[in-house]
Amino acid sequence: MRPVELVVGVLALQGDVREHLRALAGCGAQGRPVRRPEELDTVDALVVPGGESTTMSKLAVELGMLDPVRKRIEQGMPAYGSCAGMIMLASQVLDGRPDQQSFAGIDMAVRRNAFGRQVDSFEAPVVLAGVDGGPFHAVFIRAPWVERVGPGVEVLGRVSEGPAAGRIVAVRQGNLLATAFHPELTGDLRVHRLFVEVVRAARAPADGLAGAAGAGPPPRDPTEG
Repeated sequence: MRPVELVVGVLALQGDVREHLRALAGCGAQGRPVRRPEELDTVDALVVPGGESTTMSKLAVELGMLDPVRKRIEQGMPAYGSCAGMIMLASQVLDGRPDQQSFAGIDMAVRRNAFGRQVDSFEAPVVLAGVDGGPFHAVFIRAPWVERVGPGVEVLGRVSEGPAAGRIVAVRQGNLLATAFHPELTGDLRVHRLFVEVVRAARAPADGLAGAAGAGPPPRDPTEG
């Protein structure tokens, strides 16, 4: 039986969508832009890209994506957010607009633009727990940081040097990952590979049940629409 290919959506409302699609392809997953609720139904997981979180929040509400994404996350869909995507996955957003909403998947408080404005963007090494190969060369662009995590959230990485040393910039809660930096801009695929492993593990029970069904209908192939 031909293995079912992983299909990972990239929320394509605003932000660096193409960069994430390229990174996912480099990890052996099929990336697919997602703009509408019916497109969300065709993917196994979702990447929420970097960009502008207030704009992303506004468009998610206007295009009817906020509640469908929240529901899929509540049902266990894996999701990964980078920079603005981290803000969109947070249960609490500090320094956001009064009407700003998020997908509220990870039990954490995230402060918008915590490292400063665009001119304060910087690069720094970040050691990521569970990711081999040495420190990750992290790119921070108007980046947030995490000020509080709930008991179910694992801290994967902190800033290791400079005035912001110790600040939390990478987390995981179950099938949900988030980084304050942009791995999609570096060519280093380790964060995306970690996420693809999470997606594959989340799919495994369904694939096993499909294989055990024997003479029943064949498993859905997400590449076939």
